[in-house]
Parts: sequence; C-alpha cells; structure tokens
Amino acid sequence: MNKILFFAHLKDVTEEEFIMMDVSGKSVAEVKEILLQKYDRLKLDTVMTAVNEEFATNDETIKPGDEIAFIPPVSGG
Repeated sequence: MNKILFFAHLKDVTEEEFIMMDVSGKSVAEVKEILLQKYDRLKLDTVMTAVNEEFATNDETIKPGDEIAFIPPVSGG
C-alpha cells in the first residue's frame, strides 16, 4: 500500500490530505493517470512529484510502501 499526499490546491480538489492506494510497480506517470481518472478536476501537468521525500521523474517506479507527494508550483510576491 502507498500513501499519496496532496498539497495546496490539490488538497482542495481531492478533498483529502492523502489517500492510501496500492500503486506499487507503476510509474509516476501511471499513478498520475489513475488519479486523473479518479478526480476529474485534478491538474497534474505542472506539479512536482516526490517519492519518499526525494524529487522524482515520471519514469520512476513506485515500490511497496513508498510515499508519493504531489506539490504544485508556488508563487510568491
């Protein structure tokens, strides 16, 4: 089982801070596709992804117990 965390506006769209889902063996890109099917208003094309608190690419494969976080870009001023 994997913990998938959502930050900022992603948390608002999903109405969850995190969800538990078994996505082991899937790539980050595949996880994004699964989430887009589950949450039709979710936008993941510009988010950063971290696996176990390390930034990850779309090609990275998720292992059992990995924690995946989706972090939208931050703007300040």
